[in-house]
Amino acid sequence: MNSLRSQFFLDKDVVFLNHGSFGATPRPVMEEYQRWQRQLENQPVLYLGREVQKYFRFARQKLASYLMAEAENLVFVPNATFGVNVIARSMDFQPGDELLTSNHEYGACDNVWDFLSQKTGLKVIRQDIPLPLPSKEEMVEMIWKGVSEKTRLIFLSQITSPTAVRLPVEKICQRAKKAGILILIDGAHAPGQLDLDLNRLEADFYTGNCHKWLMAPKGSGFLHIRPEHQDFVEPLVVSWGWEDNCPFESDSRLQALLEWWGTKDPAAYFSTPAAIAFQQMNDWPQVRKNCNQLLVKALGEIEELTGLPSIYEEKKDNAIQIGAAEWPADWKADKLQTWLYDKHKIEIPIIPWEDRWFVRISVQGYNTKEDLDLLIAALSEYKSLD
Repeated sequence: MNSLRSQFFLDKDVVFLNHGSFGATPRPVMEEYQRWQRQLENQPVLYLGREVQKYFRFARQKLASYLMAEAENLVFVPNATFGVNVIARSMDFQPGDELLTSNHEYGACDNVWDFLSQKTGLKVIRQDIPLPLPSKEEMVEMIWKGVSEKTRLIFLSQITSPTAVRLPVEKICQRAKKAGILILIDGAHAPGQLDLDLNRLEADFYTGNCHKWLMAPKGSGFLHIRPEHQDFVEPLVVSWGWEDNCPFESDSRLQALLEWWGTKDPAAYFSTPAAIAFQQMNDWPQVRKNCNQLLVKALGEIEELTGLPSIYEEKKDNAIQIGAAEWPADWKADKLQTWLYDKHKIEIPIIPWEDRWFVRISVQGYNTKEDLDLLIAALSEYKSLD
């Protein structure tokens, strides 16, 4: 029996293997979240008018320490897509400028660049990275072939959403810095799954979710901006933080612009330290190791079932808790997700990507070997259906 399962509100009748989509928040963290909400309602003017900045400061410092970053370079945002939008809309792209990215990116963020392409004349360059994956060195070279003298920004996911691929962003950041090209990293799936050191990574901009693998409440994400780039950043919503008009104390221009944009409930942000503490109290390095072992085994069993090769050079060295295995398109791949849930109450995404289909498995601390065994048995049953 998995002792962590009781710490979550998840439906006991559902085999939940889709943590990667929206996350799941543990009971103690939800209790902290609701405590913050009650405190707001107890005295809204005191909370939002006079005390909110000290709460922001405490939560920001805890998150910055976790991310190995400086708190003054960090702001809370609702999610990683919001963070991508902040940087994208601040860039002032001109016709003919180029944005370099990959063909593995999250659809919502692809939409950001396509929107700006239509609006400004930005040219979006999507470099192909094939599956099965080449080596990290080959991936770096494949991505870098898209660089030109018109490249204004490189945008890459640290762990991709549709294919659960870990891209070599560390090497790309180093190379971009030498070339004088700005780089934005989408870390939606990284915090809580990978050990991060944002100071060492040296991405110009890094945005991530706290509500996924870190398991904070929904609506908690962050944007990290290196000091030399903060002056050109503009808010998506102009409010009291603009210029010197903010009537409330704020630690920096960046935080005034991006964290104060009208009345909102910041409880998800303020609960993030509780999510960090939950993982620390539950030996999360060991939890992640256990999850990785279950994931690698399950991916191997699916590959044996389908006869298709692994898409990873080395599964255990890719993402720790999320991975994908290809499913043959002609095995009714488009019906598989619905069948798994309707027949076996297995919640798992079957993702189309470039005319191929992938079973994307998320393994979190509440999952068990039995959960993965049920998935493999169900997939074997589905294969046998005519």
